Amino acid sequence: MANKNISMSKVRHIMKLHAQGMGKKRIAQRLCISKNTVRLYITLLQRLQLSLQELQKLSDHDLNQLLHPPEKVLAEGRLKQLFDFFPEVDKQMRRRGMTVAQQYEQYRLHHPDGYRSTTFYKYYDQWKKQVYPSMHIEHKVGDKVYVDYAGDTLPYVDPDTGELKEAQVFVAILGWSQYAYVEPMRSQTVEEFIAACENAFHFFRGIPLALVPDNLKSAVFKASKYEPELNENFKTFADHYGIAILPARIRKPQDKAHVENMVKLAYQRIYARLPEGAVLPLEELTRAVAEHLAVFNRSPLSGKHCSRYDQWLAELPTLHELPAQRYEMRRIKQVTVMKNGHIYLTEDQHYYSVPYELIGKKLRLQYSRSVVELFENYKLVAVHKRLRSSHQYTTVPEHMPPQHQYVTQWNPAFFLDKARAIDPVVEYYISQVLARKAYPEQAYKSCQGILSFGKRVGNARLINACRRAHEIGYYNYKTIEDILKKQLDKYEEDPVATAMPSHANIRGGNYYQ
Repeated sequence: MANKNISMSKVRHIMKLHAQGMGKKRIAQRLCISKNTVRLYITLLQRLQLSLQELQKLSDHDLNQLLHPPEKVLAEGRLKQLFDFFPEVDKQMRRRGMTVAQQYEQYRLHHPDGYRSTTFYKYYDQWKKQVYPSMHIEHKVGDKVYVDYAGDTLPYVDPDTGELKEAQVFVAILGWSQYAYVEPMRSQTVEEFIAACENAFHFFRGIPLALVPDNLKSAVFKASKYEPELNENFKTFADHYGIAILPARIRKPQDKAHVENMVKLAYQRIYARLPEGAVLPLEELTRAVAEHLAVFNRSPLSGKHCSRYDQWLAELPTLHELPAQRYEMRRIKQVTVMKNGHIYLTEDQHYYSVPYELIGKKLRLQYSRSVVELFENYKLVAVHKRLRSSHQYTTVPEHMPPQHQYVTQWNPAFFLDKARAIDPVVEYYISQVLARKAYPEQAYKSCQGILSFGKRVGNARLINACRRAHEIGYYNYKTIEDILKKQLDKYEEDPVATAMPSHANIRGGNYYQ
């Protein structure tokens, strides 16, 4: 066969000129083709054993099928063995980590006289295209949004603990305009995945008809070729936003080619432009990603005079309006109130307070991405903003017993206010007690004890006791206690000495001068 097929019109000229008795060399010169090509086509025509009239009646398609039959028709011998082996190759390629090179080794093991690797790869590609032909997907305006996670993570630091963590990078793209959204998230949990999809809708400022996710557990509970079972929370989220969920087929990246390509572009246009070696808090990392994403979306598309942003403006009117309120996914657990009046949220390793009367009781814990609520017999007893700092406490003072509430209020200003209400003398004395400790907390108990004398012996005696203690320069609880116990506070000043009477046996004070 000739190295390159020639047009059927030249083949017909070869037939006609050969039938007229013209030599192969002259035919080649007249048609400007190789002499060997002329020889090969004449040989093929002679093998067909058809007259010139019969060949002339054939259409170009039929004549081409006779001269260039499909390769699979000619498959015989080694080629047939090779094509018979390809279904097994396709089956084995579904295994994780399997490569075509490993399958070629198996082929050579079973067929030592078979084709070499280059021919093996060539025919395997041809076989795949025949068995699994790719289809061009025509994207409609406002029709679908494709979502996925990038394989590579981005590092970030938790400002509460200083711990280094890896952010899962969420990617979404509108099918028609190719307007993209990228956001680093804490994890791929259902809660985080729903939040990322919701953020994407608000970024697009509208909702398309359908969302196409991968078969990750956060979206699909049980994968199926025909009827996949959606995660219950994700299904509720889809109902809230009025969007259909169309999971991609398993191991069929072509079903979401747009987002697969967007992941690669994110590596080039966003990942590569982030500060090298810098580890930022998640909020700052999110802002940096958003800045590079904005530049990417407004960059001109290859071969077009517009950007993704321009196409999104045209697609925006076709998107459905966002609901008035965001979706709040809620999880429910049963918890027991600990002896310290707190419950423990295992997922965040964080403690939240409840009224102390509920210690030891079982409560229903209901929490979303932003709020934690606790119920006793369907009655709401506590509400907290959700925090994710591990091994930390969120405490409402009103939830604590009165004696504990009183202790939590202790600070220098608290004791000074209490003392000022009694008298400025007591206030000054308390200030000196606080000032004589390296840490004010060390004097709180002393201050509490001193002020408690006001209720036990009366404010008047306490004032006098503080004045007396100040005169001798001692500032502590023990000094005030001793003064009050010995009733030294009742003496306004030292008694005046009585003059000694005159007597012959008494020398008197002048004697010693």
